[in-house]
Amino acid sequence: MRYNKLGRTGIKVSSICLGTMTWGSQNTPAEAHEQLDYAFDRGVNFIDTAELYPTTPLSAETYGNTERIIGDWLAARGRRDDVVVATKVAGSGRAYIRNGGPVTPEGIGEAVDASLARLRTDYIDLYQLHWPNRGHYHFRNAWSYDPSHQNKEEVAADLKAILDKLGELVKAGKIRAVGLSNDTAWGAMKMIDLANRYGFPRVATIQNEYNLLYRSYDLDLAEVSHHEDIGLLAYSPLAAGLLSGKYLDGARPAGSRLSINGDLGGRYTPHQEPAVAAYAALAREHGLDPAQMAIAFCLTRPFMASAIIGATSMEQLKNDLGAADVTLSQDVMNGIRRLHRLYPAPI
Repeated sequence: MRYNKLGRTGIKVSSICLGTMTWGSQNTPAEAHEQLDYAFDRGVNFIDTAELYPTTPLSAETYGNTERIIGDWLAARGRRDDVVVATKVAGSGRAYIRNGGPVTPEGIGEAVDASLARLRTDYIDLYQLHWPNRGHYHFRNAWSYDPSHQNKEEVAADLKAILDKLGELVKAGKIRAVGLSNDTAWGAMKMIDLANRYGFPRVATIQNEYNLLYRSYDLDLAEVSHHEDIGLLAYSPLAAGLLSGKYLDGARPAGSRLSINGDLGGRYTPHQEPAVAAYAALAREHGLDPAQMAIAFCLTRPFMASAIIGATSMEQLKNDLGAADVTLSQDVMNGIRRLHRLYPAPI
């Protein structure tokens, strides 16, 4: 297992991060704890969660349960300082989370305290804004994204107030570092500018979707990562399981995410099928497991701080962690380049 720094912080994390969004819905607490034990015994030191989780499906009844499951494990394992815990404050849209309102300084304070209680810890290593108040092009919004309606003064004031509050929480010792999620190059640079001007905490990471089918980060955000030392935490490196090949030819395995939410968050469309089939064929041609090839590709990217895997079974977890030991040949990388030109944006 390799380890990378989170931005300009002194925090070091494993190149593979254990995602948690199925814990408390698709996975029981006992299954989640088994995953944690296995992953950490094999060098993973990084957990990513959110107050919103579990998400398969989302519900008011299960809200916060994933953090509770992790908190129980941290308390039982007794090695809090060996674990890097990342969580997120939810944005607007869920009536049962702060009445569905946007992220505010007051809401962040409430959310941090609630997460600390559920996680049974005194501090959060990385605290992330789950999505920006102003809107974004993620979650399949790229086809209708239009920032021209945003009020420039209000957006700037909003970001300043949020960073000011995060700075208070850093000074209080409740969080160590801050990160963004589902954000843009402009959003990251604006936050950096405000941090430089006012002494606020500097953004350490951006958690955006990144996989063989969704590579918008390769452009402007890759440049931000390079010049500003902000690492990508890549969520959905298997495109919600598509890149494992298990959904090819209309397959819908019982208990799978596709069988629960219907379209994998908008990813399951006719456009992805030929791309997934081509990547799976490339993997087989070179004796590789398709899922391991997809995750190993993410680990080759120079801006990658950690790739966030998620598994509902121990078999899946073991396979995904095996990607850390896979080295992709130049022939495989050339094949990926060729397929990316053929299928640049299939989801």
